[in-house]
Amino acid sequence: MSASSSLFLTGKIPSSNIFLRSSIFSKGMYMVPGAAICPLMCISKYMQTTSYEVVNESIIPTVQSKEKETKDKLSAKSESIGAFQKLPMVMPSVDILYSALRKAKRVLPSKGIANVAKRERNRGAKQLDALMKELAIPLRTYVENFPKKKYLHPYERSLIELTLGDGYYESVLQKVDALRKKVVLTGKEHASLCAKSTLKREAEERLTEGMKKVEEVFDQGRKPVDLLLDIAKTLRAMPVIDLETPTLCLVGAPNVGKSSLVRVLSTGKPEVCNYPFTTRGILMGHIVLHYQQFQVTDTPGLLKRHDEDRNNLEKLTLAVLSHLPTAVLYVHDLSGECGTSPSDQFTIYKEIRERFAKHLWLDVVAKSDLLQKSPVIFVTEDANSSDVELMKYRKAGPDGAIQVSVKSEQGLNELKCRVHELLTIQMAKINNEKDNQEEQMMA
Repeated sequence: MSASSSLFLTGKIPSSNIFLRSSIFSKGMYMVPGAAICPLMCISKYMQTTSYEVVNESIIPTVQSKEKETKDKLSAKSESIGAFQKLPMVMPSVDILYSALRKAKRVLPSKGIANVAKRERNRGAKQLDALMKELAIPLRTYVENFPKKKYLHPYERSLIELTLGDGYYESVLQKVDALRKKVVLTGKEHASLCAKSTLKREAEERLTEGMKKVEEVFDQGRKPVDLLLDIAKTLRAMPVIDLETPTLCLVGAPNVGKSSLVRVLSTGKPEVCNYPFTTRGILMGHIVLHYQQFQVTDTPGLLKRHDEDRNNLEKLTLAVLSHLPTAVLYVHDLSGECGTSPSDQFTIYKEIRERFAKHLWLDVVAKSDLLQKSPVIFVTEDANSSDVELMKYRKAGPDGAIQVSVKSEQGLNELKCRVHELLTIQMAKINNEKDNQEEQMMA
């Protein structure tokens, strides 16, 4: 290593006239032996902002650049959900076609072509090329900017599969891309034919034929574009969930009163009716307690059956519990009104409680104003069951469950306090996990 370079790396700066040193570097002069070297602060205008250190004669970034990388990773992680709100706006296929035709017909031949035949074939080739591009570019934009399903958050992947059907999303995008390729191929082929015309009339005929053929190809294959428009509308309407905001998820059998409690606890206004599966999707609301804002989701009801027999609405509920860090408010109805027997509710509850044991949990027995002194027993149930745990459940639900009634407002204040405590604990849990992730990335 030379003496001059070693001075830069070790930071050993001779004490000489600072003005002379500054002028040497500012004029871009080469350093000569014996010349004074300016301190690094004098040439900061020309330095990189990232600091470096020398290790075994190699220059490597210091902690400052590592911190920047960490911040980039964290920001990328925070953007791992919410892809549906970033989808490109899809134009109806008929609008794309008419707009492309209108713009293509406005294209003029290149200036300075005196020969009539050459000018006409130049115009024809340029118009066909313009039409091809005006049709192909939007299609390429859609294919490139609609996210690949494998890169989505698991929750959003589940929403696509359960809402649209497995494979449908990818199939539509593939058909849109196939249409783009066909339009490009047809447009280039006819533009080339037009450019080879020798007569003005021949160029005009090939232009007319080419425009008609490109329009025909697009018109015959434009259905996937409209299907993609419907997909974009459907996905954009999906609820937005912030992973860093505590979320309360209401779970239970159909028609047990989940939606009524969501209306009481939050800004969400789900439909409330006296029949099963009123909730047709994941509905979001917000809870404001003690000047803190939280999220709440209303989910479709769960029935007593194996996972392979569940409908897509039930699978949506399981997707929320599987892929989102929610606290669970499990709702029980022992009044006999919901249509699902207490015995079946008890079976569903035990399964879900065991499967999602890591979630923060709060049990609520709804419609307590309708509860009778003797527990409700359906005709399909065994009234003389020897299961002590089930008999206890039929009377008051799980241990520690809050008895509430939206109609009489019984237990609602206690419920709100308990929900706030639960979400505060979840907030601390989220912050702790975030800090651990930052420490791991910094290590």
